[in-house]
Amino acid sequence: MNLQELREKAMRLPLSPGVYIMKDKNDDIIYIGKAKALKNRVSQYFGSDRNHTEKVRQMVRTVDHFDYIICSSEYEALVLECSLIKQHKPKYNILLKDDKGYSYIRISDEKWRRISFVMQKNDDGAEYLGPYMSAWYAKNAVDEALRIFRLPDCSRVFPRDIGKGRPCLNYHINRCSAPCKGGISLEEYNESVDAALTFLRAGDQDSIRLMTEKMNEASENLDFELAAILRDRIKAVKKLRQKQSVVEAGTGDQDAVAIISEGEEICFAVLRFADGRLYDKETFIIKSPAGELPAVRSEFLQQYYSIRERIPPVISMDGEPADAELLQKWLTEKRGRSLRFIYPRRGENMRIIEMCRENAAEALAQSHGHLGHELSAVDELSRLLGLKKPAQYIEAYDISHHAGSDNVAGMVVFRDGRPYKKAYRRFSIKSFEGQDDYGSMNEVLTRRFEEYIKNKESGEGFGKLPDLILLDGGKGQVSAVRPVLESFGLDIPLFGMVKDDHHRTRAVTDEGQEIAISSRRKAFTLVSGIQEEVHRFAISYHRKKHSGRITGSSLTAIEGIGPSRAKALLSFFKTIERIKQADPEELIKARGMTMPAAMAVYRYYHPEKED
Repeated sequence: MNLQELREKAMRLPLSPGVYIMKDKNDDIIYIGKAKALKNRVSQYFGSDRNHTEKVRQMVRTVDHFDYIICSSEYEALVLECSLIKQHKPKYNILLKDDKGYSYIRISDEKWRRISFVMQKNDDGAEYLGPYMSAWYAKNAVDEALRIFRLPDCSRVFPRDIGKGRPCLNYHINRCSAPCKGGISLEEYNESVDAALTFLRAGDQDSIRLMTEKMNEASENLDFELAAILRDRIKAVKKLRQKQSVVEAGTGDQDAVAIISEGEEICFAVLRFADGRLYDKETFIIKSPAGELPAVRSEFLQQYYSIRERIPPVISMDGEPADAELLQKWLTEKRGRSLRFIYPRRGENMRIIEMCRENAAEALAQSHGHLGHELSAVDELSRLLGLKKPAQYIEAYDISHHAGSDNVAGMVVFRDGRPYKKAYRRFSIKSFEGQDDYGSMNEVLTRRFEEYIKNKESGEGFGKLPDLILLDGGKGQVSAVRPVLESFGLDIPLFGMVKDDHHRTRAVTDEGQEIAISSRRKAFTLVSGIQEEVHRFAISYHRKKHSGRITGSSLTAIEGIGPSRAKALLSFFKTIERIKQADPEELIKARGMTMPAAMAVYRYYHPEKED
């Protein structure tokens, strides 16, 4: 069917709840969705694509025909949708792999025993602890045990490799006893392995108790060296407990879910708590999800809890999912007990959500070779300003001049929280002379968006629209630029960056009120960095232009020296001082110079030698 035929068929659907099934020309299912009213929902796909995401446009282009199933209620449609997606795994739905298999801690069967994390249990004679449902928990436990008890995590084989190489960095930072160096006996090594296994089997409290008893015994026997080793281990375990207590602040049993986006990708992070203690962390990167954020969040929750056995009594999120009541009802029924969604704005649960966002940002940044704190800062600033989507592409502008002369402007670009110098631009103010920062900013933005009209097909440089515009200045600057955006029919968030009396970033402002950012560390650091960078860029251009004008005017004041010869002299001699010191034979070496011109320059700087 073509698009018109698909729309005509959609307009004949009933206004009943149900599930729709999109298929391609090979009759393969490519997307499954639910609707409160089938006619209204399905017909939206085959009308105007102005509000569609790119992934929805691709899906619609692939659709050849569709089927539907009428349900008695929207809730019944939700349950059926979850079941069908799990069964058919359509390519345009969010699909999460059920890779939460069991994991183990392995203790090798050899004289110099090694402790490691593994994903499966083999019949190899080794001892295994587990199974553990959370691979993240098991791996972290092994890492901490090796660090606390100074056990190796390298691939060297003992005793074969003892004395055959230098110890690695872990030895030098006191994280490994370096059996490879030969500085520890087999008996001492295995005693450390036993202590680490006690820690892994019994937990930190019993481990501390047993080590404290041994430390006191060693002290009574005047074995102060062993007592000191045990003291350091106890201190390390207690430090680990303090680190863990950061996420043990009465949150109870709950899952925290948060989202970070970059370009066409979204990363979901889930932190799972039992008895107020973090026991698992998962991240999922989804490319080009089909739909708005609430719908994507809803689809993720459906898929995630379809493949998880444990469902907590509380799920906290950084935003509301679509069909929240239906989802809550479905999860309550699946869990067999009551469940509620919360959307924290303050307190301990909000801190957990922030931590969840940071984990999502880090996972997404790592996948692109970026830094997690950069995406976190973009996310925090975007939320603070109430933007509809993350400000991944930010343009900032500043004006620079000297008492109204040599008016220039600088434009810097931050992409995904970091400077994107390829897109930096400089402007010389052309429409007037004198000091008028508002008029200058108006001219610069007008010229910028005139270039957008010319280059928008390319989508690069001036052909790309920013997600956010920041101006170095207050409400006046914003008011000067707002009419420019309106004249071009552009709806781009616009704010000014306000400084305090010490020329430090204090707040951002629109035409209404200031928004304090000093309490939001990441957003504050990002805006401060942008403001400093655009000021540096603008003022460096102004100084270069001002210096060139002064220098050029001193040379062009000489008879026979025009702009071209002045430029050639500066290019050849680099500085005015060297030009002053040159004799006519040297001056004539510059491109375009003649002997009369060289003599004129020489006499200009040496009037006492007129003869």
